[in-house]
Amino acid sequence: MRDIHLRRLFAEDPRRGERMALEAAGVHLDYSKNRVSAETLRLLLALAQECGLAQRIEAMFRGERINTTEKRAALHTALRAPAGSSVLVDGENVVPGVHAVLEAMARFCQSVRAGHWRGHTGKRMRNAVNIGIGGSDLGPVMAFEALRAYSERGLRLRFVSNVDGTDFAEAVRDLDPGETLFIVASKTFTTLETMANARAARAWLLAGLGGAKEAIARHFVAVSTNEKEVRGFGIDPANMFGFWDWVGGRYSMDSAIGLSTMLAVGPAHFRDLLAGFREMDEHFRAAPLARNLPVLMGLLSVWYVNFFGTQTLAVLPYDQYLKRFPAYLQQLAMESNGKRVTAEGDPVAWNTGPVYWGEPGTNGQHSFYQLLHQGTLVVPCDFIGFCQPLNALQDQHDMLIANMLAQGEALAFGRTADEVRAEGTPEWLVPHRVFEGNRPSNTLRLERLTPAALGRLVALYEHSVFTQAAIWGINAFDQWGVELGKALAQRIIPELSGAAEPSGAHDGSTLALISRYRSLRQPRGRD
Repeated sequence: MRDIHLRRLFAEDPRRGERMALEAAGVHLDYSKNRVSAETLRLLLALAQECGLAQRIEAMFRGERINTTEKRAALHTALRAPAGSSVLVDGENVVPGVHAVLEAMARFCQSVRAGHWRGHTGKRMRNAVNIGIGGSDLGPVMAFEALRAYSERGLRLRFVSNVDGTDFAEAVRDLDPGETLFIVASKTFTTLETMANARAARAWLLAGLGGAKEAIARHFVAVSTNEKEVRGFGIDPANMFGFWDWVGGRYSMDSAIGLSTMLAVGPAHFRDLLAGFREMDEHFRAAPLARNLPVLMGLLSVWYVNFFGTQTLAVLPYDQYLKRFPAYLQQLAMESNGKRVTAEGDPVAWNTGPVYWGEPGTNGQHSFYQLLHQGTLVVPCDFIGFCQPLNALQDQHDMLIANMLAQGEALAFGRTADEVRAEGTPEWLVPHRVFEGNRPSNTLRLERLTPAALGRLVALYEHSVFTQAAIWGINAFDQWGVELGKALAQRIIPELSGAAEPSGAHDGSTLALISRYRSLRQPRGRD
């Protein structure tokens, strides 16, 4: 397929655009602009069967300990299982516990949204600040931005994740402590960055409310499983919302980690979000591999990474509400599949884990699309669009979708030198205006950006990432690669401010950088 152009594939099969399209769970996927033939797809599906994909899918849904290095299940799908169903982990049905937490979340959110939950000074909560990092931040931020149209506009939501003090300072700069609720999201309640920001929030609150420590219980709630640490912080354990070790952080936005999302959009819309997740889960589990949306998308990613040598995937949502969706997918995909050994611990002999990136259209068109069209790198693209706008401004939505469709067409078919010449272009300029084309893309279309639609989209990519991991033979549910830098940082922190000089345990470059920082750490007087 390396030497076959998409122009030829479409010329030989005028109905290719109809044949290579699939609709399921409210998502329409056009994958006809990929550099594949029917034989390519047959072989990719045979590869999936040889790798035991169907069995791996079933093992995940059954709650087997597929996260082998941590000896855990990976049961994010249980978070959206309907009440009354059964999902067993070590013989215990976890679904009742999931719904008990959802009900507690709903009661709390309704109390805050209705103004019944009051702060220490008797004021209602008009601001909420979610403090977390990684999966405790990226999912909630993305969901809030995506569902902003459905949010309670009288409640301002802010997010703090970076340990850089600027992140916290700017988030609370214009807030009244008496009207501000903090949600501290950390499973262990010991996460370095999260707890540093939580302590900063506690100090800010106490400074604004006269130092009354009893105020903490009215202005802080926790998403955690560590009751001892939560209580020690000053939070009433009755206001602690738990989750489970079979939920990975990057798969947790529909657990109690989504408390800020539920607070913003309300319990009913949050249930719709879960219903959308569940629709895609059921499709992924039941549909034949050849008619399975996440499977096809995952196999196409494998095709480009391992057979064309591509290293990135651009996710291009043509909806401003999805502006944080590519950033969310970065953690979902790259923390899951950025692995160099198989699930058995052997070195992999092939590339894994492409870099996910992107921006909403049409902003990206005036930024990096030049490289997509005429650069030397081939970058597969996922275009995402909605047929009905949430904010209709005359014909602007038609303009938006026209741009999305045009970009996919231009990437696939390009413009030949003869076509450029036919436009009257001077010969010296012709090479500069030729578009090679043959650049692959998927187009995903949904009817409207609703909470359920967002759930379908997120689950689609979750299961696509799982499919890739199954083909590569890696564990998508651990993340040991984040540990080393954190451990080294703990060693360096006291060396930056302590009286003693840093030890010789570092390399020469790091020692020099520490020394330079120490010399400039305190601001100098004005010249």
